Amino acid sequence: METLLLLTRWLHIAAGFTGFFVAPVAMWVRKGGPAHRRWGQVFFWSMVVAGSTAVALASIKGLTFLLLTGIFSLYLACFGYRSLYLKQLGHGQHPTLFDWLGVGAGLLVFGGTLLYGLLRGVVPSVVFGAIGVMLTGRQLRSYVRVAPPAPGQWLLNHISGFVGAYIAAVSAFSATSLTFIPWPVNFLWPTLLIVPPMIWVQRRYKQQFARQHWAARVEALRNEG
Repeated sequence: METLLLLTRWLHIAAGFTGFFVAPVAMWVRKGGPAHRRWGQVFFWSMVVAGSTAVALASIKGLTFLLLTGIFSLYLACFGYRSLYLKQLGHGQHPTLFDWLGVGAGLLVFGGTLLYGLLRGVVPSVVFGAIGVMLTGRQLRSYVRVAPPAPGQWLLNHISGFVGAYIAAVSAFSATSLTFIPWPVNFLWPTLLIVPPMIWVQRRYKQQFARQHWAARVEALRNEG
């Protein structure tokens, strides 16, 4: 058992470091190109391995913090990846059973994380739980609404999921390794540093998609006339 735990720990560390260094590469190269897709795949599977091993280790050792972080990064990586296959949601495409199970599990886990943080006074649990509830709530709303989502919403979800998974991975590394930074700053600084530029990028994409949408509408009206 000790050997298995040690191997799982090293696998977790290797996957986490891979994702840590690969994510900036995927964000730097041309979006939608072969390099972006290739490095994005590497990052996704790195987060799947890192999150799964974190959940396994935390379950065996009873580490609530590691368990919540592992679930959080694993869910967000799957959320960001799955959004690529739901581009036509609201345009005839419907969520699968896997999507419904995922959002249901996410609401339960993140709701529990938020409640745990509020009852115990754990600030990182409150922050990550609130973010998780917000994301899963938005995801559930997109599944049940009849009207199509905003243009390019799938890309905004993709960015939120992958960047969120990256933040969770960096936060876990910082909290466990950068002990010279006081708690809870060592856990929250990646969120404070990365979220603002992520929001800025999302707003630029949102404006770009809105312009393209209205330009297409105008062109369609001209053709009808």
